[in-house]
Amino acid sequence: MLAATCLTLAACSAGDGKRDPQPSPRTALRFGQTAETAGTGGKGTAEITPETVVYVGRAAGGTPERGLFAVVAFQAGNRAEKSVTAPSARVAFRWRTQDGKTLKAGNSEGAGRIDPVGFNDGGGKPVVRADTHQVNTVAFDITSAEKGGTLVYVDGEGVVFRWKVPSTNSGPTANALKSALK
Repeated sequence: MLAATCLTLAACSAGDGKRDPQPSPRTALRFGQTAETAGTGGKGTAEITPETVVYVGRAAGGTPERGLFAVVAFQAGNRAEKSVTAPSARVAFRWRTQDGKTLKAGNSEGAGRIDPVGFNDGGGKPVVRADTHQVNTVAFDITSAEKGGTLVYVDGEGVVFRWKVPSTNSGPTANALKSALK
């Protein structure tokens, strides 16, 4: 049994004694945890951190077709000396429901028009300037039963990152985001 455990542990390491600090793309990250993602074409690195979610039955962009908007505020950061182009939020982000359905960001006319006042834009600016962080939003038109899904982000190299989203309004800018959506 001890030999099997050691064999299993050895198979999990790269053999250099160092641990890769980036979680496996298949492992769901905590909401608010940062992922180091590749820019478009694998050029540059953008830090993506979904940090706030708000569920609303109406927003300045309109009324949801499916009953509810899930609006996620995320930070896009770049610590490098050069700008990085990340995939557009509407292309990169998905909402995976608990029953396995996948919805694209801006999946309805109303969700596609959400542009909260005080946030960089509704849909995410693809260019993240050098040494900056910006807060963007992405919106999904969901049913009430689809609250608390999984946020999925596909980076510029096709690597998939996932975050389990709380089923209630939460995050450091929840009140500001909710007010900005009116």
